[in-house]
Amino acid sequence: MDNRSMYANTSQPSVLETNKVLRNTYMLLAMTLAFSAVCAGVAMAVGVGPMASLGMMIGAFITLFVVQKKAESASGIYWVFAFTGLMGASLGYTLQYYLQFGGPGLIMQALGATALVFFALSGYALTTKKDFSFMGGFLMVGLVVVIIAGIANIFFAVPAVSLALNAAIVFIMSGLILFDTSRIIHGGETNYIRATVALYLNIYNLFTSLLHLLGAFGGDD
Repeated sequence: MDNRSMYANTSQPSVLETNKVLRNTYMLLAMTLAFSAVCAGVAMAVGVGPMASLGMMIGAFITLFVVQKKAESASGIYWVFAFTGLMGASLGYTLQYYLQFGGPGLIMQALGATALVFFALSGYALTTKKDFSFMGGFLMVGLVVVIIAGIANIFFAVPAVSLALNAAIVFIMSGLILFDTSRIIHGGETNYIRATVALYLNIYNLFTSLLHLLGAFGGDD
């Protein structure tokens, strides 16, 4: 009896802490995604060009380092919004291109597919409680290969390679959604700011890759 109550007391704070991290992560994720969408809309409205988009993307990744350092402090929240705002604004030029290329329907298809994948995979990880930490090494290797191949394709500019890379990114980001959600559930990530940034990047890259794929197939019609 004593042992049973002791185990209950030691495990309960862990469950409560996990639920708190999950709740805070999804709340912050929803707010940053909304803020990112607003910034993308503003960038589209003012007609941000490719160089400005690239500059904001570089600024976002510089800000990301600050987010990681400030994740344990209250100011980390402001840096998360700065990071996601810059990421959203940097997407304005790309969204404007696809808006002219395929219309709002193309962007909505990519958004819908992204939401479907995210909710399905995160819901699966939450309900099954499986530990997907074993996928970490494989996903990191895949990500490195995709980055190297993407840099190489900048110089060769082979459309088929670009298509294959975007398809690979969709699978890798889908795996990372499972991996990062599992880390929160099993206590591998206890900081909701870092957890939010990880899931945000997964969703961002998933959306852009789906958009490129849908645009490529739409362009063939």
